[in-house]
Formats: sequence, structure tokens, C-alpha cells
Amino acid sequence: MNDHTMSRRAESLPHPDLVWLEGRLRAAGFDAPTARRLTSDDAVDLHVLLELLDQGCPAHLAARIVAPLEGS
Repeated sequence: MNDHTMSRRAESLPHPDLVWLEGRLRAAGFDAPTARRLTSDDAVDLHVLLELLDQGCPAHLAARIVAPLEGS
């Protein structure tokens, strides 16, 4: 494997922080596709989402609260 191949492969891997966040969301009750969508959507404030979850907000409600409005 050459340096170029290794570089492309590393770029295709998720950032370790996103892997951790996705795992945290899964532990909070989100299914894998929803956790992946939330962590990859730049419009979702993950800090607010995690804060809501830490305060006991149900996962589905926390996701709705931080979800961007449709059509904006």
C-alpha cells in the first residue's frame, strides 16, 4: 500500500469524535441510522443534543428539538 492509498483510506474513515458521538447517541436510544444522520448533519447542534439527553430528555424528543426546521 502506497502513501496515496493510505491517505485516501484514512480520509474515508469517520473522525474519532464522530464515532464516539454516534456511540453515545446509540447508548441513549437512537438507532444506528438516526445516530449517523444526526452526527453527520452540520445543522444539528450536537452539544445541545447531548445536554438534553444528559438532563433526561427522551431521545426522540431531543432529536426533534435540535432538528432543523423543514424548508429552512
